[in-house]
Amino acid sequence: MSATLIVLYPLFDVAAAIVDARSSGASGSTRLLYVNIVISTLAAIGMAVALSSGIPGVLRVWGVWAVVAGLVQLVVALTRRTMGGQWAMILSGGISVLAGTSFYLQAAAEGQTLSQVAGYAVLGGIFFLVSAIRLGRAAKGN
Repeated sequence: MSATLIVLYPLFDVAAAIVDARSSGASGSTRLLYVNIVISTLAAIGMAVALSSGIPGVLRVWGVWAVVAGLVQLVVALTRRTMGGQWAMILSGGISVLAGTSFYLQAAAEGQTLSQVAGYAVLGGIFFLVSAIRLGRAAKGN
C-alpha cells in the first residue's frame, strides 16, 4: 500500500500541474508547470524503480524530486504573487526544498524510515488545497 502511494503522490502532482496549466492560459508560468509535469512524471518512474532497491533509494529519489519540484513551485508562485493566494505555494516550495534535502541526507543515515515522507505528503496536500481555494476565490473576484 505505501509503495503504491509513494508512486501515486508525484502523479497527483502531475495532475494538479496539468489542471493549473490549462486554467492559467498563456501565462509565463505555464512553461514552468510543464517542466513540473516532466519532473514529477520522471519522479514517479524513479520511485517505482527505487522501491526495488529499498528505503535509501526511495529517500534519494524522493529528496531530489522534492528539491527540484519545490524550486519550480517556488518560482511559479513568486511570478504569480500579484494574483494573490500564492503565500501557501511559496511556503510549500520552500519547505519542499528543505525537506527534500533532508530526505536525501537521511538516506545515508542508520535506521531510515518513510514516516517523514508521509508527513511531507500531508503537509503538501494541505498547502495545495489552501492555494486552490484562495486562487478560486481570486478568480471569482471575492
